Amino acid sequence: MKRVILDENLPQPLRLLLGDHEVVTVQYQGWSGIQNGDLLKLIDGAFDVFITGDKNLRYQQNLSGRKVAIIGLPFSRLDSLQPLLAKIRAMIDAAEDGDYCQIE
Repeated sequence: MKRVILDENLPQPLRLLLGDHEVVTVQYQGWSGIQNGDLLKLIDGAFDVFITGDKNLRYQQNLSGRKVAIIGLPFSRLDSLQPLLAKIRAMIDAAEDGDYCQIE
């Protein structure tokens, strides 16, 4: 079981659909409004996987040397993400320290 955190740009109900992992949201952690660089510092090492809808994260932040795996999603609406749930779950299961995966 991995510790997963969802970015605040994703629907909170998504956390209930990600299988047997421990999933929380940025909002639940009390980290709403924290900018990506500072947010990644808080998440790195505390969580195994960070899931975001921010398609530019890998271009805006230095991701080298991070422990947290990052999964980028193409949509932020739950109805659009539902067909991708199996793929998202598989990426979480396979994620290793420092990985960056973007679902197109």
